[in-house]
Amino acid sequence: MGSTAIGQEPGLTVGVEEEFLLADAATGETTARAGAVLARTRNLPPRSGAQFHAELLGTQVEAASAVCTDLATLEHRLAEARGELAASARHEGALLISSGTPPLPGPVPPTSEGERFARIRDLYAGVVRDYEVSGCHVHVGVPDRDTAVAVVNHLRPWLPTLLAVSANSPYDRGSDTGYASWRMVQQARFPGAGLPPWFPSAAAHDRETARLAECGVVVDPAMSFWLARPSPHLPTVEVRAADAVPTADEAVLQAALTRGLVRTALADLAAGRPASRAPDDQVGAAAVWAAARYGLAGEGVHPVEERRVPVARLAAALLDHVAPALEETGDLGRTRELLGRVLRAGTGADHQRRAAAGGMRAVVEALAQRTSPNPPSPDPSTANGDAAHGGGRMDGIGAGTAGPSPETAR
Repeated sequence: MGSTAIGQEPGLTVGVEEEFLLADAATGETTARAGAVLARTRNLPPRSGAQFHAELLGTQVEAASAVCTDLATLEHRLAEARGELAASARHEGALLISSGTPPLPGPVPPTSEGERFARIRDLYAGVVRDYEVSGCHVHVGVPDRDTAVAVVNHLRPWLPTLLAVSANSPYDRGSDTGYASWRMVQQARFPGAGLPPWFPSAAAHDRETARLAECGVVVDPAMSFWLARPSPHLPTVEVRAADAVPTADEAVLQAALTRGLVRTALADLAAGRPASRAPDDQVGAAAVWAAARYGLAGEGVHPVEERRVPVARLAAALLDHVAPALEETGDLGRTRELLGRVLRAGTGADHQRRAAAGGMRAVVEALAQRTSPNPPSPDPSTANGDAAHGGGRMDGIGAGTAGPSPETAR
């Protein structure tokens, strides 16, 4: 259900889908144990309220959070879900790691079971054979699809900055790519990747997705690779710019900034302020590329001024842009703290490179520790479930039925 369907104001409900990789505990290489790990999670008490899913490849799992209206609850539930998956992975001889790409890939992984996964594998062939990339997707409830499309128009200039803040995939098959987000480079191989086009209405958006399906470059109209979109099924905005981030705190930061952007857009729409058509296709692509190349460590592309500026300045401008909306929900202080921490200590990509001084195995170990510092026991007999803690789940605002993610084209 959307935000208005559960009696909440538009732009208040928020949830997060996090995609994770499984690495062999002995070698650090990715390992296709998703089926066994997910089977274990089905025996866990429902502490986090999350739903756990397979992804396209057998080396990946996904946690779709419960619907939340405040960041403190969201942070707790994300940490619990990570702990549940990490504990189940440990019992299968694996480590749960949150990284946009694997530091140490293993053998070519099998495709997960399912007719749609098979169609995706057959359509994209070698592009998805070892496409072990993971993202962090934020859903925010809005009243209807026309509003969702209008909100996405307002979000377009800020999507590269969300990527830069999240960058956490510097390695490809054990080698440093020189990029902060190699995931975004990998994703660019798909048709229609990058910033979403500007659409005047939901009908225009739906005509375009239907046209792409008719052209045979996506498996159905519910699939797209844009960094933000309206849910194909429910009244939500889904933002998919971010790499899988190493910590639950950084996932909360993405949720806070995204909800702030959506609420700011809703206020602009209510006041009759239209979305800028900027950036155009080329400048938008340049802004996404710069964010992927440098993360927060270099210069980005200002999507409206169409020139290079320090990415830290873009991050500060983003926080200023959403500050009134964050004040409304009481999140400004926490968001400023979380963003300041990333600006000072670096993105996940920076942390990975520092860990690599001890070798690539050390990168995997550091990621596992940051992903879930204290995973709970996966034995149902050692914990009491709390049915009241679960609340609504992400499929309630569109995640579980929202169609394909850009990482796995699910």
